[in-house]
Amino acid sequence: MVDVLNPEHTESKPLNTELEATEIATVAAEADALESTHNLSANAESQHAASHIPGVSTSDAHHDTHRSGEVPPHEEEMDFGALLESFEHEQAAQEAAQAVDGNVVTGTVIKLTDKHAVIDVGLKSEGLIPIEQVLDHNGQPKLQPGQTVEVVIEREEAEGGYLLSYDKALRHRVWDTIEKAANDKTPVSGIVVSRVKGGLTVDIGIKAFLPGSQVEIRPVRNLESYIGQTIEVRVIKLNKKRGNVVVSRKELLEDEVSVKRTLTLDHLEEGTILTGTVKNLTEYGAFVDLGGIDGLLHVTDMSWGRLTHPRDLVNVADEIQVKVLKFDREKQRISLGFKQLTPDPWLDVAERYPIGARVRGRVLSVTDYGAFVELEQGIEGLVHVSEMTWSKRMKHPTKLVKPGDEIETIILNVNPADRRISLGMKQLLENPWEHLSERYTTGSIVEGRVRNLTEFGAFIEIEDGIDGLVHVSNMSWTKRIKHPSEVVKKGDKVRAVVLGIEAEHRRLSLGIKQLQPDVWESFFAQHRVNDVLRGKVLRIAQFGAFVELADGVEGLCHISEATDIHGVPVKLDVDQEHEFKIIKMNAEEKKIGLSLRAVGEEATRADVEAYKAPSSGSSQSSTSSSSSSSTTLGDLINWKRSERE
Repeated sequence: MVDVLNPEHTESKPLNTELEATEIATVAAEADALESTHNLSANAESQHAASHIPGVSTSDAHHDTHRSGEVPPHEEEMDFGALLESFEHEQAAQEAAQAVDGNVVTGTVIKLTDKHAVIDVGLKSEGLIPIEQVLDHNGQPKLQPGQTVEVVIEREEAEGGYLLSYDKALRHRVWDTIEKAANDKTPVSGIVVSRVKGGLTVDIGIKAFLPGSQVEIRPVRNLESYIGQTIEVRVIKLNKKRGNVVVSRKELLEDEVSVKRTLTLDHLEEGTILTGTVKNLTEYGAFVDLGGIDGLLHVTDMSWGRLTHPRDLVNVADEIQVKVLKFDREKQRISLGFKQLTPDPWLDVAERYPIGARVRGRVLSVTDYGAFVELEQGIEGLVHVSEMTWSKRMKHPTKLVKPGDEIETIILNVNPADRRISLGMKQLLENPWEHLSERYTTGSIVEGRVRNLTEFGAFIEIEDGIDGLVHVSNMSWTKRIKHPSEVVKKGDKVRAVVLGIEAEHRRLSLGIKQLQPDVWESFFAQHRVNDVLRGKVLRIAQFGAFVELADGVEGLCHISEATDIHGVPVKLDVDQEHEFKIIKMNAEEKKIGLSLRAVGEEATRADVEAYKAPSSGSSQSSTSSSSSSSTTLGDLINWKRSERE
């Protein structure tokens, strides 16, 4: 082949590449254009010389030129400019077509703008790379002005300039390496640059897609935390035509886990002490990675004491030592223990914490029924709410203590078998019951506030920590109290009489009715059997009627006593008033028996005495006296009839 730029040089080298052929064709075109331009100039000069030859006119010269197919001088100048412009355009088009065909060209970075990197690739116009292609994961440019860079020209823009691709140039450069790694299943290293829909983008020389399900063995919630990290991945899918690459990190991790699991299982036995990493926490325990296989550390095997949650002892990613308690090789289930690495502190707890000893501890938790206090690692005791204060006004243990408090307590009871220690706080304070009898004597009057009501009475607090009980039977002398709310209300301030003190049993008996005289005692002191009183019927029962004789005093007229003198029943209605005779009295039981019939009999005897008595004068008296011995019942009846008439 002849070198068109140097005709005397002969080139025998074949056209090995498409790019090389294109370049040579371009150079050849340049040479032809220059030769054509030279011929045009020679023709113009010859015409100019002919115009100065004697006997030859310009028109003849022009005519001869037309006859020989030559171009007029002014048209020659126009054709030369158009030809030059057409040559430059065709040259740029050929170079652009050459790059678009997939070839990589080298350019120089001119400047960086907000949207593009401006590159000089030796064409008539500058090329533009979208700025996002040349930014790293931190948003910083990877190129600087003056730097040489390889790009692919994608197309010429209508408004001028060329659209370049930095990513495609990278793809061309590293594609063979990535393809080999995919075939050999060897890992490649890359930087996570961004979070995209469904996963992450990893720069492994070119942008590759890492699905979210392929990041870890277990599902990942926060993919953004991987941005900026350098990770190893495996190429699992390639599409050279589209330039797509899919990678997986999960496959590499699974291979590592498989190798570790095999090594761990070879040396795993019950009783073995291993070092593992806390992988996950649940309410019932922690899963520990022993090296490719997980074991469960149950919350009951974490501490000799009580834990509310595993996070109180360990956290995720903590490296801890554990003991293999049980291993099912077939199901590959491993039970682990942490507390088994230390001696059981409850073995000699009775010797270290004798009853009555004062100890200090930290409040672990507070419940409705008390507070748990840690005395040492694995040893805790309960302060029951009843052992916190002598006062009964405390509504909840949180009023006195809260988690984290350092408090002093006293040992009340130790039970190593059940792993229980009972503690007390109020025992460190003065017991108000010890000297209660010195401050209050039987019969003394006290004042307090009603703290609580029950079905059998009311509790009255007379001082802090001292409550006395007023039983329903000690609320009224006269009324039958069914519930204490009929007499007092919660929060009322009342006065009462001290009836009895039992300091050893912490009992104080009070009475309200004792503040008033006993109407029953007064009644029994003023009345006797056979007294006739007027009373009002209060209520009727099957066996008789209850009659009010005085305020708060009732008597019973049995149905057998509610008749006249002839035995005929007398109807008694509520609120009716009658005269009744007392036939029975029991002061201890506060019972009074009444009779309506006995009143009739008493009236009959009175009438007989009145009949026998002289009505007027001495003669009448002597007559009555003489006849008294012979008076009959018939005479009495006739006398009563005459009185009625």
